Amino acid sequence: MANRVRKAVFPVAGLGTRLLPASKSIPKEMVTIVDRPLIQYAVDEAREAGIEQMIFVTGRGKSALVDYFDHPFELETTMREKGKSLDVLEPSNARFGEIVSVRQQQPLGLRHAVWCARDIVGEEPFAVLLPDDLMAGKPGALKQMVDAWAQVGGNLIATEEVPADKTASYGIITPGETEGDLTEVRGLVEKPSPEVAPSRLGVIGRYILQPEVMRVLDAGEKGAGGEIQLTDAMARLIGEQPFHALKVNAVRHDCGDKVGFVIANLAMALEREDVAPKLRQYISSLRV
Repeated sequence: MANRVRKAVFPVAGLGTRLLPASKSIPKEMVTIVDRPLIQYAVDEAREAGIEQMIFVTGRGKSALVDYFDHPFELETTMREKGKSLDVLEPSNARFGEIVSVRQQQPLGLRHAVWCARDIVGEEPFAVLLPDDLMAGKPGALKQMVDAWAQVGGNLIATEEVPADKTASYGIITPGETEGDLTEVRGLVEKPSPEVAPSRLGVIGRYILQPEVMRVLDAGEKGAGGEIQLTDAMARLIGEQPFHALKVNAVRHDCGDKVGFVIANLAMALEREDVAPKLRQYISSLRV
């Protein structure tokens, strides 16, 4: 089994109904935060963490996600002829074999999307990044997780402390021993009400998982009755493998939500030297 994390799964087959009508004709992961699509931020974060293979789990109408990372020869030729630098395109150009995709033929949720990547993941630990959660931090959230995973191994999930009245919107961990930002995970509960939530540490869109989780998901796929959630599948590994939560030092923007999307644009723009001065000038002129 590999002793480092080389592969990452990006579940990007969702319909993006919270961002309609924009997501009617383009993937929600292609809407831009300042001047880069949302998927670019997730891929950049994965690259920083040492990920070598990006696995896109896509659906109908999502081919633009893969096309975006292709080399645009016509555009490059035109820009060269006009004497323009190609540096702006570099982050969006994938290395050969860096990005692979698999189709999720039906919108059956996160659990099923991760399971669809099982044959590409193989017998290696792998990361999962939900591009809707834009994680702003240096180093990136996944790099922080990979560094922590090198110490503890097993399964590692990113968490943040959520308001008590919001626990029903998250997977919540039952915490064990804590050392710094790392907490042992003794249990996982999907969307508990505040009165029964075992903590306020909510699972957010970054994971490092062992390949055994695929076998748990596989059993759920073939079994009768209702499908199990990814949280339930991860919970089955508690006690069998090391399992920790990391409180990442990053600001999470929920870009699948209209308000979160607007806030993310403002927050990321204010970190850009080429955009921030005029934006601050505009904000200071507002009368609110």
